[in-house]
Amino acid sequence: MEIDELKAIVEGLLFASGDEGMTLKQICKVLELPESAVQHIIEELKYDYERKDRGLMMMQSHEVLHLTTKPEHSSYFKKLLELPQASRMSQAALETLAIIAYQQPITRTEIEEIRGVKSDRPVQTLLSRALIEETGRKETVGRPILFRTSKDFLTYFGLTSLEELPPLPEATETEEDTKEADLFFERFSNEMDD
Repeated sequence: MEIDELKAIVEGLLFASGDEGMTLKQICKVLELPESAVQHIIEELKYDYERKDRGLMMMQSHEVLHLTTKPEHSSYFKKLLELPQASRMSQAALETLAIIAYQQPITRTEIEEIRGVKSDRPVQTLLSRALIEETGRKETVGRPILFRTSKDFLTYFGLTSLEELPPLPEATETEEDTKEADLFFERFSNEMDD
C-alpha cells in the first residue's frame, strides 16, 4: 500500500473513533504494521494538518490520538452552536430514544446489546437535546449510568405520562397494536424532521 492510502486509512480510523481516539498500538494492530511505520504515517498526517487550508488537526493526549478542529477557528464553531439546532435526528438517535422510552432505566451497554452497535453518539445527541437524562447508577460491576426519558420528552411528544406510549407489538400482536405503534413512530420521526 502507498503512503497516501495509509494516511487516508489512519485519518478515517481516527475520525471513526470519535472522542475515544486511538492509541498508536491500536492503529498498528488494525493496519498490521510495525510501530515505526505507523509513527511515520502519523508524523506525515500531522504535517499535512499544519497547512492553513486544513480545518482539522491531530492531537495526542495520554498516548491517545484524536482528530479535532483548529483553535484558531473556534469563533466559527461558537457561532454554529448558537444557531438553532436542526430538529432532524438520525435513525440511530430515534432507535436509541425508543429503546430508552420502553426499557428505562437502562444503561448504555444494555442499549448497545439491543441495537447491536455502539450507541455513544446517539446517547450524546439525546442528552444534548434534553430528551433523556441520567437517573443514577446501576448497582452492578462498574456502576454504569442509567438513562431515562426526561420531562422534555413527554412535553415534546404531547404525552402526560409514559403510560400513553403505544404498546409494543408482542409475539401475538394484533394488527391494531402494530398500526398504533407504527403511527406513533411515524409521527415521532416526522416531528423530528419539522
